[in-house]
Amino acid sequence: MGLRLGDTAPDFTADTTDGSINFHSWLGDSWGVLFSHPKDFTPVCTTELGRVAKLKAQFDKRNVKVIGLSVDPVTSHVQWEKDIEETQGEAVNFPMIGDADRKVSDLYDMIHPNANDTMTVRSVFVIGPDKKVKLMITYPASTGRNFDEILRVIDSLQLTAKFKVATPVDWKDGDDVIIGGAVTDDEAKTLFPNGWKTVKPYLRVVPQPNK
Repeated sequence: MGLRLGDTAPDFTADTTDGSINFHSWLGDSWGVLFSHPKDFTPVCTTELGRVAKLKAQFDKRNVKVIGLSVDPVTSHVQWEKDIEETQGEAVNFPMIGDADRKVSDLYDMIHPNANDTMTVRSVFVIGPDKKVKLMITYPASTGRNFDEILRVIDSLQLTAKFKVATPVDWKDGDDVIIGGAVTDDEAKTLFPNGWKTVKPYLRVVPQPNK
């Protein structure tokens, strides 16, 4: 059985481009994004790593640590990072796990034999400060990820962890949100004293509470 939402993210010790790390200790009280790449020196991955490097300030302000992985060794990652900086205009500024023995890949079910039995798929795991898996997205090897969407989901996860709300379709930070279904109207009066718009009894819209 693979990982599911709400499971504790498997801990591990691994070599990275920033030295050996223990994953849970490295995360500390931060949120985390662990994302895998099919192989070093491949075109789509090169663009992805450059994009994440450019977004580092956005992850930092959300208290999110980012770490990449592929089944190639750290020495290969170090060489590849030179190409990434040259072609994408940004040096890689987060650690990359060398997983030649597939230990981490197997823990996180990143090898999908029906897709490819030697390379990791493009997995993304968002992990909360409680070390629980909050989000899992899997892309095929041929499709690059949208990291703006991953940031958007992190905004939603952090908001809904703090307030009894949910975020509607296509929500972005600052948009209206929905009062959680388990919240009664009486409780909502205390939580949202400025009121809300009732579209249906089960669909109550309120301004984002931390704005």
